[in-house]
Amino acid sequence: MSNEKKPANVFANRNFRLVFLGALVSELGAVLYSFAVGFYILEISDNNAFLQGLYLALCGVALLLFTPVGGVLGDRVNKAKIMYVCDFIKGGMIVLATALMMIFPSSSAHIAILFTLGIIGNAVSGIFNPAAGAMLPNIVKPEQLQQANAYFSIKSSMESILGVVLAGILYAVLPLNVLFFAVGACFIASGLSEMLIRYDHTPSPEPITLRLAISDTKEGFRYLRSQKAIMAIMGCVLFINFFIEPVSGNFIPYFIKTDLAAAPAYLFDSFLTPELWSSVFSVCIGASSLIGAAILSARKQEEKCGLKVAKRLCVFSGAMIALALGYWLLVDAGSSLNGFLLMFSAGCLLLGFLLSFINIPLSTTIQSRVERDKLSKVSSLLSLGSQGMIPIASVLAGAALQAFGSTVLLAICAVGFTITAILMLTNKNVRAI
Repeated sequence: MSNEKKPANVFANRNFRLVFLGALVSELGAVLYSFAVGFYILEISDNNAFLQGLYLALCGVALLLFTPVGGVLGDRVNKAKIMYVCDFIKGGMIVLATALMMIFPSSSAHIAILFTLGIIGNAVSGIFNPAAGAMLPNIVKPEQLQQANAYFSIKSSMESILGVVLAGILYAVLPLNVLFFAVGACFIASGLSEMLIRYDHTPSPEPITLRLAISDTKEGFRYLRSQKAIMAIMGCVLFINFFIEPVSGNFIPYFIKTDLAAAPAYLFDSFLTPELWSSVFSVCIGASSLIGAAILSARKQEEKCGLKVAKRLCVFSGAMIALALGYWLLVDAGSSLNGFLLMFSAGCLLLGFLLSFINIPLSTTIQSRVERDKLSKVSSLLSLGSQGMIPIASVLAGAALQAFGSTVLLAICAVGFTITAILMLTNKNVRAI
């Protein structure tokens, strides 16, 4: 029997508790705010979907533009300072914007205020995210990284399950200004928690200029090119995001509107509306992701995960193939809509569980193998690639749905996951880590 001791629970680490608590509070505030703003813009604009889409697009562009800036700052400035300053700015801006909306009650003024707040707030998030993404290796022991990432995954799963439900309840029972003031308070409370974080940081000896920022970004690209295994892992993460987005963002709403809502009867239609079935799928993914993360949080961190992750991705692609075939046989052929609802719910449980066992080890490997003084830049480049590919995936998926239907879209995604799994399985650099 091995006498090797299991690492102490990461929650014994004061810095981790502060980071976790700050993230929990601020991300809960972000869920409440995003939910409320999305519905409020539609409410005051007579259901103007274009205006809502324009808001989301402008916020996304601001996030993308400022993420590389965050990557440069995160490697040269104290990460905790970046985090609490950004949270104070976001909290203060939401409180100020809410006060302005009370002073100027017209719908047009509210729309202008929310657009301004959304653009500036996402620019601040672009600076915040790389620093936050690179914080864990600076405050926890290397052997505790998987456990730390697993706890963060549990937090995200809980927020995806309960956060939207809480947001819906609060949006219905609270005046909007009270809800927005509460969200602002969440960000300020998060900043207060992050102010107490202490870790070893060596200040940059050079003043941060535009030339230095460009030079640092180029250095980040050069560093990544020299790290073939990290490049392979990042490519895997990007392609997973690219092929999972059409399933969650395009297929599920399209299936709900075109297949389920149009059906004369469906499973549990006495108490589940078609839209609530979308929530069922989300809860299945979130709950199984939480279970997977909980299992990983209790396991010893593995020294090598590349081959195991590649095999798990093969199982994931197999599940996607089964779902594509299931839709073709059960829905397209008209044999059993209810059978597909049960099959897809079970598939969401499996996919959510597998995603935990794919994403957490990959995140842990990137954090443990990338040099700390370059981790924020690498994190920003990964975020930039992921966020940049999602709109492309959504547009292409929408075109595929419009032209060929859901079976073809699911088949394309299944083939994409299969190719990604094969490339990982045969890549010697991935197998070595």
